[in-house]
Amino acid sequence: MAETAGHVQAYGKSRPQAGVSLEMDDQQFAKWTHLLESRIGLFIAPERRSFLASGIRSRMRVTGCRKFTEYYRCLSSGSSQAKEWSLLIDCLTVHETCFFRHESSMSLVEEVVLPAAFEQDQGFHVWSVGCATGEEAYSLAMLVDACCSRQPGDQYFGVTGTDISLPSLHHARAGTYLNRRFRDIREDFQHEYCQKVTNSRFQIKAGLRKRVCFSQLKLQDVKNAPFANLNLIYCQNLLIYYEHQRRLQIVNQLAEFLRPGGVLILGPGELLDWKHPDMEKVRYEDTLAYRHAD
Repeated sequence: MAETAGHVQAYGKSRPQAGVSLEMDDQQFAKWTHLLESRIGLFIAPERRSFLASGIRSRMRVTGCRKFTEYYRCLSSGSSQAKEWSLLIDCLTVHETCFFRHESSMSLVEEVVLPAAFEQDQGFHVWSVGCATGEEAYSLAMLVDACCSRQPGDQYFGVTGTDISLPSLHHARAGTYLNRRFRDIREDFQHEYCQKVTNSRFQIKAGLRKRVCFSQLKLQDVKNAPFANLNLIYCQNLLIYYEHQRRLQIVNQLAEFLRPGGVLILGPGELLDWKHPDMEKVRYEDTLAYRHAD
């Protein structure tokens, strides 16, 4: 998911309007958090009230709404507001990410997960949950493709990235990034998987992009995700958006999509007390990962 509030500039700027209500009281905060949690499963802690209010105000300025109550009615009026919901979600979630973020978890994939899977001579299927603008999914695809190239015969793999933000998914599918992201990719992968497209941007090469697909998915609908027998589920920096019991429910559901021997990788510290009868903890420094028992 995202990491800075708001991408309103991507849809046009507008001046703050006179009369826009600036303060969110307790009653309004309770109504908004209930709406967000019931509609998209997004949990906003009380200490993040100012963040919530700021994100909502940014959309109010664009839509012309002058009060929180007016914008609330707009959003809760019916399914015709799907586009506005998407834009609000983009303001309330974080999109700051990078290639090969959290080096230890990526090393776990490269040094442990992939070799074990290909020892069994099988294809490799990955789910990047909360993929934001795609850097994580492409990073995993680079690791898997490099491992496949060292295996005898033809090897199949696929990576699927899901996120709630439609603008982020559009960016991910294009696979084009500012040059400052380039330095996060190790040199051999830069040459193999990236190409310059302008003086300021590079793109993931088409061969790798064809191996990665992106789709919108709300985590409240995770149990209905169209996956089965996955080798790897990579879910980092996403559970922070949910309260503790919902985190437990999410990872229980994710575990059901793994094949025997499949691995679930979470962000270190995101969920330390989880236990599942079919899952065993993977011991690897500075990581939080679980393996589905054979």
